[in-house]
Amino acid sequence: MQNMKKICFLTDSIFSFGGVQRVTAVIAKELAKEYDVTIVTLDDSKTMDTTIYNLNEADIKYRFFSFPQVNKFKKLCCKAYSAFYRKLLPQNRFTSNWYSHSSFPSELRNALSIELSKGNYDVIIGDHAPLAVRLANCKTQLGSTKLIGWIHNSYEALFGEKSTYIGPELKKHYEYQLETLDATVVLCQFDAQQYHFPTKVIYNPLTLVPGERAKGNSKKFLAVGRFSRLHKGFDLLIEAFHIFAENNKEWTLDIVGEGMEEPLYRQLIKKYKLDNRITIHPFTNHIQQYYSDAQVYVLSSRWEGFGLVLVEAMAHGLPVISSNLPTSQEIMGDWALYFENGNINQLAQKMHEATLIDWHQKSEEALEIAKHFSIDTIIKQWKTVIDS
Repeated sequence: MQNMKKICFLTDSIFSFGGVQRVTAVIAKELAKEYDVTIVTLDDSKTMDTTIYNLNEADIKYRFFSFPQVNKFKKLCCKAYSAFYRKLLPQNRFTSNWYSHSSFPSELRNALSIELSKGNYDVIIGDHAPLAVRLANCKTQLGSTKLIGWIHNSYEALFGEKSTYIGPELKKHYEYQLETLDATVVLCQFDAQQYHFPTKVIYNPLTLVPGERAKGNSKKFLAVGRFSRLHKGFDLLIEAFHIFAENNKEWTLDIVGEGMEEPLYRQLIKKYKLDNRITIHPFTNHIQQYYSDAQVYVLSSRWEGFGLVLVEAMAHGLPVISSNLPTSQEIMGDWALYFENGNINQLAQKMHEATLIDWHQKSEEALEIAKHFSIDTIIKQWKTVIDS
């Protein structure tokens, strides 16, 4: 291992369930076959469980890091400047750099820089936009180490008017800081075109071993994802299924996931008296059984960085209905059934159309599309970015 290039992933969490965690684990495990890989995580060390995502199968080191406290007076001063920057100051490189000091005070920056310097890493990958920017803020202290930002959300989700993550007032700041990294990886060509500086596009790979191919006779729609606020649009899906079900008494809907919006979904199901047609299932490590048992997959998301569930569904031979997100159209071209993002009536109509398609032809095409997202294909692109 001494002569291997040393790679570090800096991530909020690896020992919890989520799409970012799963993709990070898969990429880290694959890179660990040829590189010396460490994951620096903000997880509490008590949560460590390397059986999650089968991380125990790879030779990966783990380090747990937590930020120190900032004294109250400095914190107040930093908050004052941050508010000033967001609302009144012209946003240019100079004011952005000052905002970096107020939003990420020296105590925090120095602590992170010291932690990352200990590993003598050749490459550090900041996992997710906020940590990628924090990594950029440490660039001076990290010397010649190659720094890469890995952005998992779409540009619109991060910086759009309705963003629940960062918001438009910090768009220029994030771009100024990310531009200082040696490379920034985004998940689709459409997003790459939104940034004012060059980025690298690497799709996410298929992160699971597909189960049995779907047979196409179950009359079940399937949707999978975390029940986070608004994101996956399961509220839209339930509303649309209600409209669809008025003229169809056979098809059912399975929704698999967990999160804060579950009470809302259950209220909608109860409101429309669809308890015998829509079933909510908890998260499972054996999601393949649901793909294999479904007939059509539905992605109702309001935004996606990369719809990994689409690749998983197609790898099981499932036709797909999707909101007309740029990333979905980039992944599937004109093959899928698309509806206007947020349009419940159109979604209901596409659900009806899905019951009439040549299922077996669509299934064969789905399997072919999924092949483009194999781990072997994707890891070659990561190695190019790391080694260039």
